[in-house]
Amino acid sequence: MKSITINGSQRESVGKKATKALRNAGQVPCVLYGGDQNVHFSAPELAFSKLVYTPNAHTVVIALDNGETYDAVLQDIQFHPVTDRILHVDFYRLFEDKEIAMDIPVHVIGTSKGVLNGGVLRRNRRKLRVKALPKNLPDFLEADITPLKIGNKLYVTALAGEGYSLLHSDNTVVVQIKTARTAIVEDEDEDEELEEGAEGTAAATEGGDAPAAEAPAQE
Repeated sequence: MKSITINGSQRESVGKKATKALRNAGQVPCVLYGGDQNVHFSAPELAFSKLVYTPNAHTVVIALDNGETYDAVLQDIQFHPVTDRILHVDFYRLFEDKEIAMDIPVHVIGTSKGVLNGGVLRRNRRKLRVKALPKNLPDFLEADITPLKIGNKLYVTALAGEGYSLLHSDNTVVVQIKTARTAIVEDEDEDEELEEGAEGTAAATEGGDAPAAEAPAQE
């Protein structure tokens, strides 16, 4: 999985007054959980743009001004209710030998026959919860809709893979093809019967005896 580096400064004071001063200076207060001790630090608000305002999933390298670095994932983020500015960010520390749960985006690939016939693609899940070791976390999961016809559903089991587990029940629907008013609903059985009938007619014409010519009338 791709990683983003965030350069920050360790915080000595975590009180409300100090936090307010950080925000006024364009800094975002952050906390790193998961280790022996929580790490409090701050980073420029612009440093989070590639991490927060994207549909992609990333791990994070937190590089502090004291020389320490930590591998982490975004755990929670708080926004201002009016301005939508970032108020606070929580991270969770990664360890190579410990599995982590993370939301991974779903990429839809292929062209569905049902969509070509006028059906509507509905994406029930744009992200799926995945559990894996950090090295096995995928950048995204692929949902191939090529075989889907009108009324078909693609379940989470179709996206299973090695090295990670999906934290969803097997009947979780990822995408489905819904019927639209303009959809052309094909009856494959009827098509097959029509084809067989046409083949039978052709065979009878080729293999059967030609009709005898009428004898000329005698006067």
